Amino acid sequence: MLDINYNGVTLAYIGDAVIELAIREMLISSGITDTGRLSFAAQKLVCAQTQSEVVEKLLPLLTCEEEAAYKLGRNHRISGKPKHASVSEYSRATGLEAIFGYLHLTGNTERIQNLIHTAYDGIFSDIKYKI
Repeated sequence: MLDINYNGVTLAYIGDAVIELAIREMLISSGITDTGRLSFAAQKLVCAQTQSEVVEKLLPLLTCEEEAAYKLGRNHRISGKPKHASVSEYSRATGLEAIFGYLHLTGNTERIQNLIHTAYDGIFSDIKYKI
């Protein structure tokens, strides 16, 4: 049971910003200084398709509360067709964002960092060398 009273879309809304900031910090710490390259890499790492992939790494590691937040985001009914992802990819990505929104709103920054690094470690390395 979640100990916070927000719906899945609200959790995903704040979680999207949390993920974006964490990814940008990872990219900057990698030594890339060209803003065009930084933006390109960030877009690849935060798109729905990539988020849908990385959530699969995290699902076995989630606490009951994190899983509940994921399901709230994932199960939210979308009102249109996503532009660059399938409906299932978009739903899983929204679930991922809801996890990070929940963790942010509960002040669990250490858990955020652990899950970000677990989720994006291999993908981050691949993207970094392609830009």
